[in-house]
Amino acid sequence: MAHEENKAFLRRVPLFSSLSEGQLDTLAAGSVRKNYPRGRTIVSEGEPSQSLYILLSGRAKVQRSDAEGKEVILAVIGPGEFFGEMSLIDDAPRSASVITIESSDFMAINKDSFKAMLIQSPEIGMQIMKGLVRRLREADKKIETLALLDVYGRVARVLLDFSENIDGERIVKGRLPRQEIAKMIGASREMVSRVMKGLEIDGYIVPMPEGRLVLREKISAYIN
Repeated sequence: MAHEENKAFLRRVPLFSSLSEGQLDTLAAGSVRKNYPRGRTIVSEGEPSQSLYILLSGRAKVQRSDAEGKEVILAVIGPGEFFGEMSLIDDAPRSASVITIESSDFMAINKDSFKAMLIQSPEIGMQIMKGLVRRLREADKKIETLALLDVYGRVARVLLDFSENIDGERIVKGRLPRQEIAKMIGASREMVSRVMKGLEIDGYIVPMPEGRLVLREKISAYIN
């Protein structure tokens, strides 16, 4: 039963859409589904890598820490996204930690199954490469944001990146804690709180119930 459930979950992951039934069987045999509560560390920076993780539901943050414990959030990932592939490819320790933001379901694929999948399916290898390129482009954009925008611009960029177009309006559906925004843009929580209050007073953002935010179109002026 567990094997068939794993196979059903893998079939719904876009990364594996090109696999045959036999290949999915092989992959499912080396996979384990796991659920983690909010705030759980899934992988830790510097540890050996043994699995590729696919996020099935929920959200998680990718972050790094310096020797003094200062944390920087590199990315926030959602359903269908994966992590851990870099360490499996080059056998180096994990370059960042991944921590759940909310209760999340993962599929963990062991190292041997992952490498066998790359050999058997060139299409999967291409998808992995595209994922790596996408992350590189996102890193370039983050560097540009930190170098060229002031704090208002950096906060606006984060809000726009996390927003969705719903009935013609840009809306941030999930709650974004000030401390998390601060870790993404290299500012203090207090500074982010002041910026958010300023954006609200000036009509750039409108708070809604359950932590949602409506972004007015003029907020884009901060990043142009």
